[in-house]
Amino acid sequence: MGRFDEVMATFWGDGDYGVQRPLTDEMVREAERVLGVTLPSAHLDLLRVQNGGIVAADHDAFPTSQPTSWSEDHVPFDNLMGIGRRDGMTSLLDTPYLVEEWGLPAPLVLLSGDGHCWIGLDYRACGRDGEPSVTWLETDLDTELAVAGDFRSFVEGLTAGSTYGDGSADDPVPA
Repeated sequence: MGRFDEVMATFWGDGDYGVQRPLTDEMVREAERVLGVTLPSAHLDLLRVQNGGIVAADHDAFPTSQPTSWSEDHVPFDNLMGIGRRDGMTSLLDTPYLVEEWGLPAPLVLLSGDGHCWIGLDYRACGRDGEPSVTWLETDLDTELAVAGDFRSFVEGLTAGSTYGDGSADDPVPA
């Protein structure tokens, strides 16, 4: 079993917050039409296990080589948006509105975030049918940081946020 498969087996946390109805091929086709991109197969593999929701604590952070406003050495990834229209839940289908609302670059598909900070699939370099990189974007500071070359590498690099402390920029990593 490869690293991606190992993470995929334990990726999702408990609870139904953010969970959309089970993903179908028709939902994928509609999402790709609305978003104007081809979604990565690894991303769809995760959404076929569970269509969005809370990420397990073992996989809720990604280490960074550069500091961000969030932390000196990582960014949070506590949920992954699914594909759907469940009332009161943000979905990948909300990306076009959110990109415009927050002044984000396009083409981009938002995976997780709160408006001030986002993690998204970045199609600017690869084109709408290519394999997108994963980028951390901070709207308040108008900054961004490429965190992984592709979604599979991003998932394989996820770690437990608890190993970093409370997430503040001054908080040292525990020994």
